[in-house]
Amino acid sequence: MAAGVLSGGVDPTLSIPDRLGLPFGDPLVGRLFPPLATGVHWGLERTLGALAALGHPERSFEVVHVGGTNGKGSVATTLSSVLTSWGVRTGCYTSPHLCSFRERITVDGGAVSEGRLIEYADQIREVVVDTGLTFFEAATVLAFFAFSREDVRVAVVEVGLGGRLDSTNVVAPLVTAVTNVAFDHAEYLGDTLPLIATEKAGIMKPGVPFLTTETSPEILQVFRREGEVRGAPVIPVAGQGRIRDVEVGSDHTAFSLRTDVWGDLALRTPLVGRHQAVNAALAVAVLEQLPESLRPDAAGVLEGVARVRHPGRDQVERVDGVTWLFDVAHNTAGVLSLVDTVDRLDLPRPLVALVGVLGDKDWRSMLPPLFSRADLAILTQPPSAPPERRWDAHQAGAEVTPVCPIRVEPDFLRGVEAAREAAGGGTVVVTGSCHTVGDVLLVLGREPLRSV
Repeated sequence: MAAGVLSGGVDPTLSIPDRLGLPFGDPLVGRLFPPLATGVHWGLERTLGALAALGHPERSFEVVHVGGTNGKGSVATTLSSVLTSWGVRTGCYTSPHLCSFRERITVDGGAVSEGRLIEYADQIREVVVDTGLTFFEAATVLAFFAFSREDVRVAVVEVGLGGRLDSTNVVAPLVTAVTNVAFDHAEYLGDTLPLIATEKAGIMKPGVPFLTTETSPEILQVFRREGEVRGAPVIPVAGQGRIRDVEVGSDHTAFSLRTDVWGDLALRTPLVGRHQAVNAALAVAVLEQLPESLRPDAAGVLEGVARVRHPGRDQVERVDGVTWLFDVAHNTAGVLSLVDTVDRLDLPRPLVALVGVLGDKDWRSMLPPLFSRADLAILTQPPSAPPERRWDAHQAGAEVTPVCPIRVEPDFLRGVEAAREAAGGGTVVVTGSCHTVGDVLLVLGREPLRSV
């Protein structure tokens, strides 16, 4: 492909460097940590040991802990945005990132600088090696260490995987929350929803409010049972007409929310999709549970919700006459939320789905709902995906029922260009994984940190 053909971004031959073998594709990772184990290594002992050796930096700030299958990052960033707007110095730890590791560790809405992250990593490197931390464990310890050095008052911490044995589950939170429970990571969390729910309920702490927007009676029963065992009050947030008059636009979601503390609020979030009203409602409910010294007033809630920023979640961009919709949906529940958003937006046609899924995901269930809305689907391979987790796009193209024309283009840059050309003046929906969304954002010059 000719250099510069994607004129809305950067030279496509230079935009995605060779980052294979580095976790999530950011060269900064190699400067922060020595080579570390990746994948899932259950247990809290290593993380606890590292934090103890560092003097327990996680005890220097208050914590809100947020888990769930989908939407937990949106809830975490909304909480961080409101607290920051209210004048509370707030750290936010989320994962994974789209383009840069720095997206994971923010203070007052801004990524901690590369120089300071390297400085902090240098200070903990010996402990990281001596305690045998995995990559995610090291990232978690680095986040807590950075927050302690950055003098944050509250840290909003997103669970990485599950809850009970996730390395973030070493904190003593003020409030815990779980968005929902759906099938994902079944090989680690269990092959039934009640088993997955039990793992996610593992972030409950005695006497600490546990909030959820899950509506399934079966799952709520699991949460109530776990709450009784762990001594945690369980507070369902969804239902009872709390969320009303939802309006979804290409750059916002507006709705009315009934609260116990502030009465009825007319909220507007720049995060797009009906599910984002539910996520924002959970964030507001968490804020209601905070001590009065940290709880914003109604104006602070409105301002913070309106200022939240969480790229790659139904993010709509217009580049050189083409509409691009980016969403990191990586499981069936996420795709169904994406499809609901597509149905609610008046997106220009034709609609081309540019999809790259990791090989351990249930793409057989994920792809048909999306393809039913598309005029063309292009299956590709995001270059930042770890080699051991790459999918076989040709296999997917052959096995999925062709409800729309399907084209397999393993060469990523050719796939992006093919999607742009096929869309013409229409829309490209980029989805399937954080890797796919992040790599396309790089090609288009729309990296999250560049556009801050």
